[in-house]
Amino acid sequence: MSLLIPVGRSSAVLAATAGLVLLGAGPALAHVEVTAQGAAQAGTGPVTLLFSAEAESTTSGIVGVRTQLPEGIGPGAVSLASAPQGWALAPIAGGFELSGPATVPGEDLAYGVTVALLPADATELVFPTVQRYADGREDAWIEPVTDAVPDPGMPAPALAVAPAPPGVTPSATPAPATTDTPAPTTAAETSDAAGSGAPEDGGIGTGTVVLLAVLAVAVAVTAGVVLRRRARP
Repeated sequence: MSLLIPVGRSSAVLAATAGLVLLGAGPALAHVEVTAQGAAQAGTGPVTLLFSAEAESTTSGIVGVRTQLPEGIGPGAVSLASAPQGWALAPIAGGFELSGPATVPGEDLAYGVTVALLPADATELVFPTVQRYADGREDAWIEPVTDAVPDPGMPAPALAVAPAPPGVTPSATPAPATTDTPAPTTAAETSDAAGSGAPEDGGIGTGTVVLLAVLAVAVAVTAGVVLRRRARP
């Protein structure tokens, strides 16, 4: 007994079947993801960031990751918090590199780093990361998520950050001046003002008083000499 499919429905059935076959045959999309251990708040620290690098290869283990740090975090402000046995962290230009013995093929890589202080003006921290395998393969998870490309194929790991607590001012933004605060004075200006003895309120300064006293003494001495000469016979 044969199974007959109406001609009108055969194309739809074949398309759906092909879609299922392609879906099952395609590789699972991996990512490098980052989360914070506890609250991630701008302008605070230290904060431990936990990374998870999913394995795309079932024949070769992961041997390292290179990560570019966001603006406001220097390589020297990052230290290793956790990693597989034998792995070590080293600072590189603009970021850090973590490497060690190859993981088990197909096994995800989990590691953590501690950041001394998060930037005070951060709202999101992006960590472009290149994942390396023992066979020389590299996966570059470096594409930013933008309005134009909201779902890139190789997205960089990103961490949302809460606003800085009250009282923390972003270093890149100077504190606004108020009318009650006098203008800052440089060291040179302070030295010049102290040496000149200039009055602060526009009155007679110390230098003027001393000069007047000297003149008064000179006048008195001169007058005394003149009077003595006139008194002589």
